[in-house]
Amino acid sequence: MALQQQTVESLLEAVGARTPSPGGGAVASIVGSLGAALGRMSLGYSINRRSTDDERRNFQGAIDHLLAIGRQMLDLAEQDAEAYSRLDALFRLAEDDPQRQAQWAEAVRGAIKAPMAVVDAACGMASLLAEVAEKCNPRLLSDLAIAAILSDAAARSGAWNVRVNLPLVESPSERKTIEQRLQARLASTASSAYLVESVARRRAPL
Repeated sequence: MALQQQTVESLLEAVGARTPSPGGGAVASIVGSLGAALGRMSLGYSINRRSTDDERRNFQGAIDHLLAIGRQMLDLAEQDAEAYSRLDALFRLAEDDPQRQAQWAEAVRGAIKAPMAVVDAACGMASLLAEVAEKCNPRLLSDLAIAAILSDAAARSGAWNVRVNLPLVESPSERKTIEQRLQARLASTASSAYLVESVARRRAPL
């Protein structure tokens, strides 16, 4: 059953079961989608009768963007599971097997592509939340801060699935390029999440 069609209880049972999928990749994506949903709620409550037309447009644009990110995250959870299955099947073949040799490089790239896309999406989400934090309803800033924390968690979690497969990339230059991109995204996401929390501590009615 697709992740989107499962109840919370059935999803937790599936993650906790002694099966390879859903695993960390799916959890990273789901955490990111939860963060996006919480961000949408925070911004939705920030639109009120005192909002200017520009503020309404900006908030709605951010809400629409977060909706797209949340849906993307769920799609990536499925892609990650499929990519893992392909790579796992090749792992079971002998190293000199013609099928393994022919499909190996592409399967490794696929196993890295999905979690890297999670990192990218989480980075974009955190940046968006940082942009709107100053205008968010003060009473919803704790929720916005949690959304930012979840975006950082999704990025850091996705990074583990990138790194665990990185040694399988044969090209040293390709490995270096991926690692550099990963480090840049993680630094940016952490910085944006920290900014949202800083704004929340300053503006929220604690």
